[in-house]
Amino acid sequence: MLCACSGEQFKVEEPVSRSPESLATRDFSASGLSSRTGTGTGEWGFEDAQVDEAESTLKEALSLNYEEARALLGRLEYQRGNFDAALQVFYGIDIKSLSPRMIKAISYRSVQRNLKSKREINGVVGVMSLHSVSLLLEAILLKAKSLQEMGKFKEAAKECKIILDIVESALPNGIPESIAEDCKLQEMFHKALELLPKLWIEAAVLNEAIIAYRRALVKPWNLDPQRLSTLQKDLAALLLYGGVEATLPEAKPWDPSYPNSNTEEALLLLFILMGKVSRGEIRWDPEIISHLTFALSTCGQYECLAVHVEQLLPGVYKRTERWYFLALCYAAAGQLETAISILNKISGSSESEHEPHIPSLLLGAKLCSQDPNHAHEGINFAQKVIKLGAINDAHFQSIAHKFLGTCYGNAARVSLSDSERVLYNEECLDALNKSVSFGLHDDPEAMFNLGLENAIQRNLDTAFNNVMLYSDMVAGSSAKGFKLLALIVSAEQRFGDAETIVDFGLDETGKIDQLELLRLKAVLQIARGKPKQAIETYRVLLALIRAQGELLKENLGFEDTQGKLEMEVWLDLANIYTKLDSFSDAELCVGKVKSKEFYHPRAWHSTGLLFDAQSLHNEALVAFSVSLSIEPDHVPSIISTAETFMKMGGTETLPIAKSFLMNTLRLEPTNHDAWFKLGMICKKEGLVQQAADFFQAAHELKISAPVQSFV
Repeated sequence: MLCACSGEQFKVEEPVSRSPESLATRDFSASGLSSRTGTGTGEWGFEDAQVDEAESTLKEALSLNYEEARALLGRLEYQRGNFDAALQVFYGIDIKSLSPRMIKAISYRSVQRNLKSKREINGVVGVMSLHSVSLLLEAILLKAKSLQEMGKFKEAAKECKIILDIVESALPNGIPESIAEDCKLQEMFHKALELLPKLWIEAAVLNEAIIAYRRALVKPWNLDPQRLSTLQKDLAALLLYGGVEATLPEAKPWDPSYPNSNTEEALLLLFILMGKVSRGEIRWDPEIISHLTFALSTCGQYECLAVHVEQLLPGVYKRTERWYFLALCYAAAGQLETAISILNKISGSSESEHEPHIPSLLLGAKLCSQDPNHAHEGINFAQKVIKLGAINDAHFQSIAHKFLGTCYGNAARVSLSDSERVLYNEECLDALNKSVSFGLHDDPEAMFNLGLENAIQRNLDTAFNNVMLYSDMVAGSSAKGFKLLALIVSAEQRFGDAETIVDFGLDETGKIDQLELLRLKAVLQIARGKPKQAIETYRVLLALIRAQGELLKENLGFEDTQGKLEMEVWLDLANIYTKLDSFSDAELCVGKVKSKEFYHPRAWHSTGLLFDAQSLHNEALVAFSVSLSIEPDHVPSIISTAETFMKMGGTETLPIAKSFLMNTLRLEPTNHDAWFKLGMICKKEGLVQQAADFFQAAHELKISAPVQSFV
């Protein structure tokens, strides 16, 4: 025991299993220590007299003073797992009175280079040796760990903080090289730096934990890069997930890089760590990129995340995993073209020898399903997953068929061939029905998509049943479900019932989801011949958009959606005022939109309608031309252009109008307005039978047309 006590290496070992007898109460015949039994307990007792006897033996054998003897004895008790006994020994050390001497000893060592030798320091009267300081710091640390083992986390944290206070008071500018040479003192201090925040976290005092982490990072304490990075990572995690908005120190007004929130501070730490990883200064830690992904996602900075992923060294991720990660980043940033291009690499010929990456194929199909221009690429992605039927995973098969059906539907809507359009519509319904069957009716999105496609193809009864099943699956809480259901009912010309469904949806959904439903309600009121009620509904909708925009102005995605909806509302109001011959109000509404987005195709279309209502046909044609120059396939502008040519009269303008209407039917074969106007032209040309056929088609399409487009 004496040899262990006098060793120069102060290593804090993990305590062994708790012994029934304390080292302080064991019988050491050679040293004169004796054991006594507790009165009336039948167990080994622990009395002050025994501690004093053990101290006295240690002091005589090792030439130690009172505090050092207790520190060594407490260490032995801790290593034996006798935490109660260790605490009883450590409580006998008066650290408060020793702190000034310890601070003085460390301070003297810090100026060692100005003195001739260590002996000159050690010879200074009243200065404690650094050996003794290290021993006492270890005693405080073990005292804190003993309290931690007993569940007394706050007391343990307070004890651990004493070590930091002593060293920081002695070395306010960090640990110099002269002190760093004494590895024992530095190691005790480093362990205290790491332990203190953990103790505050265990005590559920997160603000103090954050302060402790900052205290460990703010000065150069000679921590090795790996330990320093662990502290930085742990502080970032606590700032992100702790649920406490930490108080920031006073910021310098001229320093724009100073963090203003938990997330900003965490991001700065994570950026530093990513830089260290890229330079090879620390080992790769997947938790760093995990925390960074969370932090940047909450800020909507997906492109920045992609940049950091691209900067990672080769080998951190497999090539397919890195591309998949990048595709997710760019897709979240709204850069679908870039994301799809990356996913095409994963499924390209260069990767044909590797095992197919199913998540990348499904992501590609999903992204392509959101853009009709990539419908055929989406079909290829989905079919690759389906062909891998050997995986025998009904879930993947269901998802693949869902995206396949959606892409077929999009392909049908952009197809220029009638035969292709019919084929794609059939494939669309077939794939979506398979998706529902594979998913065992557990995928509400597949059921919704099936209802949507049936509605687009005018299978209204089937669509109604699909959407009702979808509503049951989501417990009637989906705004888009209520909207599609109302549109299907409006396609049956039951506008009153459709408005009732919208009112029910407004009661069942959240405030953000109510915006689209309110707009649909106003459109239904117009269809019912109630323009004044519609104007009032639009007024309420605009007020809600502005109010929620103020509350959620940090949410960039909501701000973009809210801005588009607000412009659509102003244009709806402009069209109402135009029909009511209130041209000044209509012009004001259009001006609101142009002030935000001058080259908005629908804004110029509304401008053309305003001119046309005032019989300014040439000006109307110019406005419609501007709209079509912005968006060549804007169907309302094409139809309005044809109608204006028809109003201008003359046999030479009818062929021009007819060509515009034929172009409309190529883009949107179910547009009843185009069929009707085409019939009017044929009637003027004397083609009575052809006009009758066109009128019949227009009538049949109109009685099944919703008040708004299904998509």
